[in-house]
Amino acid sequence: MRQVPLALRPEPQATFEDFQAGPDVVALEHLRAALPPRAPVYLWGPPGSGKTHLLRALAQACAAAGVGVAWFYADQPTAPAIAPGTKLLLVDDVHALGPASQQRLFADLVEAQGQGGTWAAAGNAPPVDLPLREDLRTRIAWGHVFALQGLDDAGTRRVLLREASRRGIALGEEVLTWLLYRFERDLGSLMRLLDRLDDYALAQSRAVTVPLLRQMLAEDAQDCAA
Repeated sequence: MRQVPLALRPEPQATFEDFQAGPDVVALEHLRAALPPRAPVYLWGPPGSGKTHLLRALAQACAAAGVGVAWFYADQPTAPAIAPGTKLLLVDDVHALGPASQQRLFADLVEAQGQGGTWAAAGNAPPVDLPLREDLRTRIAWGHVFALQGLDDAGTRRVLLREASRRGIALGEEVLTWLLYRFERDLGSLMRLLDRLDDYALAQSRAVTVPLLRQMLAEDAQDCAA
């Protein structure tokens, strides 16, 4: 019988301090300079480049400073308008918004601006290439736009080692090389794989090794084929 460990690991909070900036230090410094930002911000880049992390870190920093923050959720079409006192509206994956969500977001951006607030958004393309209605695309692009490049191999390695240490995993060089060169390179995918490996090692009461990783992947493949 396969053992399933209890989900005791707390969900890590995104902060500016644990963002491995690499070439994206300008965007990081801009977001940290003022809470909330003095003008709208748009972050764009490939999956795993840190867009969502920076939005979550900005939300946490603003909340800690007593700044009213609200998130726009595309899957909640009946969500109420942003609350009075909201000074920062956050929206992720703007490239994926459908027509109805675009209409709601445009109204919320107007409302936020009317309350003296601003917004920070993220997507996978520069503003000119976003598949959005023109008035919304123009409004999102108004302000500071930062292209996130993501980490190089050395930066990704540092993040993996740091996150493994935080989870109490002794991540050997052989396992680290497997993670870096045999799987998707974006940090989101690598963090999910690291969490899965941590849970599996706990269930097996074994150290994290390449044989254990291979065994986990083989069992996952069997489960998918079943």
